[in-house]
Amino acid sequence: AYLADGLQRVGVPVVTPPGGHAVYIDAGRLCPHLRAEAFPGHALAVAFYEEGGIRGCEIGSLMNPDSPLELLRLALPRRTYTQAHVDYVIEVAERVVARVDDLPGYRVVEAPKWLRHFSAVLAPESALVAGG
Repeated sequence: AYLADGLQRVGVPVVTPPGGHAVYIDAGRLCPHLRAEAFPGHALAVAFYEEGGIRGCEIGSLMNPDSPLELLRLALPRRTYTQAHVDYVIEVAERVVARVDDLPGYRVVEAPKWLRHFSAVLAPESALVAGG
């Protein structure tokens, strides 16, 4: 709840109520300039990693092409991280929000037939923005 509240405070839409071990960011709402085909959850995961080394997992159209949601899952082992660690994630999120309109979409360059989200190769693709 602490992480979800902090993310919402800096402008990040989250799925509520948050889970006991994960917070799901609504990447589709945060990145409306990216169509599902441009994988907004993956774009957000890349941004969090580049901005602050925060690792997340895309749960959306990359994982399941029929998914109605575009999410970024942030999971925390509850007894491992301190409040300072969670505050850092919130600070990184605030920096990502400040540049969210500049995040590129992604396209699949190479992917296996099954479970593509585990080992697909993606590349930035600014041509996949909504309306573009």
